[in-house]
Amino acid sequence: MGHIEAMAVGHRLPDGRTLFSDVSFRVGDGAKIALVGPNGAGKTTLLRMVAGELTPVAGSIARSGGLGVMRQFIGSIDDGSTVADLALSLAPPTVRAAGERLRAAERALDETERSQLRYADALAGWGEAGGYGAEVEFDTAAVAALGLPWEQVRDRPAATLSGGQQKRFALELLLRGPDEVLLLDEPDNFLDVPGKRWLEARLDESVKSVLYVSHDRELLARTAQRVVTVEAGSVWVHPGGFASWHAARVARHDRLDEQRRRWDEEREKLERLVVHYRTKASHNDSMASRLQAARTRLARFLDAGPPPEKPREQNLRMQLRGARTGKRAVVCEQLELDGLTYPFDLEVWFGDRVAVLGANGTGKSHLLRLLARGGTDPEPATVPASGRALAPVAHGGTARLGARVRPGHFSQTHDRPELSGRTPLDVLVEGDADRPGTTRGDAMKALARYELAGQAEQPFATLSGGQQARLLVLLLELSGATLLLLDEPTDNLDLASAEALEQALEAFEGTVLAVTHDRWFTRTFDRFLLVGGDGEVRETPEPVWESHDRTTSAVPSR
Repeated sequence: MGHIEAMAVGHRLPDGRTLFSDVSFRVGDGAKIALVGPNGAGKTTLLRMVAGELTPVAGSIARSGGLGVMRQFIGSIDDGSTVADLALSLAPPTVRAAGERLRAAERALDETERSQLRYADALAGWGEAGGYGAEVEFDTAAVAALGLPWEQVRDRPAATLSGGQQKRFALELLLRGPDEVLLLDEPDNFLDVPGKRWLEARLDESVKSVLYVSHDRELLARTAQRVVTVEAGSVWVHPGGFASWHAARVARHDRLDEQRRRWDEEREKLERLVVHYRTKASHNDSMASRLQAARTRLARFLDAGPPPEKPREQNLRMQLRGARTGKRAVVCEQLELDGLTYPFDLEVWFGDRVAVLGANGTGKSHLLRLLARGGTDPEPATVPASGRALAPVAHGGTARLGARVRPGHFSQTHDRPELSGRTPLDVLVEGDADRPGTTRGDAMKALARYELAGQAEQPFATLSGGQQARLLVLLLELSGATLLLLDEPTDNLDLASAEALEQALEAFEGTVLAVTHDRWFTRTFDRFLLVGGDGEVRETPEPVWESHDRTTSAVPSR
């Protein structure tokens, strides 16, 4: 068993601004604690502090037990590293060091006696560090997550695994491993719903102490025993689960409002008292002592400072406008995605909200990409340049877009090479092939609506995942898209941003197809297209997450 305790922790950004201060919370033995808050509030920074990668500028962090860490980027690894590299990065430090030494010795092995002795020494060190036991765990995780033994996958590039496979493999290792404390940064991203259900069950049964960041409202509701909220430059702890968190947050804000009102009233009262005695003392010297006492009382009151202010509510105003199009927005006739689906027919009408469901790897993203490219017979004038730049999709049959339908595509991985090295302000002012440029003032107003004004001059790659997602939604808004093709749009959005997106889609005058594994988000849709692992594509009256699920809703009411 292990624990984490943060005591009055503070952190400053490189430009000197305070990101948060006086952060205190505890993760007790075996507890499952969720860390929530707006994108950019400092959740990942806190995890890095607990992991020992960053040193607090104030306060301290105590920890007991071995530590396992899942980084946010697992799921989008594309750096040439192998599955073995991924496994070693998640192993305990002694195993990791011995494994890196062994791999270096393997690469340097040749016919010389020196290299062979070095390899033999590294091999012995691998055994002494527990490497062979770790290989058993690697094999178990590989079979569970990938369906293949370790020897067949260890040297594969990690990029050849899907995002869900990368996440599932990493989670299998960490949840089965020896570490008593786990830090998980968005462990549910890239997982399909069966994978999320698996994660929920494993967290519930695990005896490990877990601190995790997630934006999946269903997973939070099912797993969080307590909620640590990062906002307004500090944190507060809700002792209950996520189901009661919203109400607790409203009640807390009301208390802060009341405390501030009473503080302001007391300050005004003391200030009036000082003015009163100053006036009296100007005519009566005997009042000087009372004036001094009133001033001292006011000074002590002001030195003690006001109570914490209520956190500013995020004021996201996404304005996805759209426009009228032909009645039939999408028509698929005997469409077949090569190696993924059997031929299927589909008609999507103007104004429909279609959730595209199914396990990872069934072809959902391929379908959206094909439509984003304009279908099987695109009209170049109606397809944005960003859509035409997407990789081709091997297919049979036809997929046509209706009259005046202009697709807009949101990629789950935020892979937009044309944004590399550019800031949000640059992107909006300069414009591109999909949208005209604008003035600096108008660009800042648009960014402010998406709570991105503070990141206006920050390179795209340095934005948090949620900030990138909000910018990409803003670019969809400005592109004039009438058909939104959204691939896991809520994956990185904080709770307020996800709700803002839901409201914007409800007001959108156009058609929406969204690939999603977000059960909470799915409740806002009215049609459900299931892309099955057996290659069959069919509509269901309610969300269906697995082939053996009954066609009944799995989304709770709120």
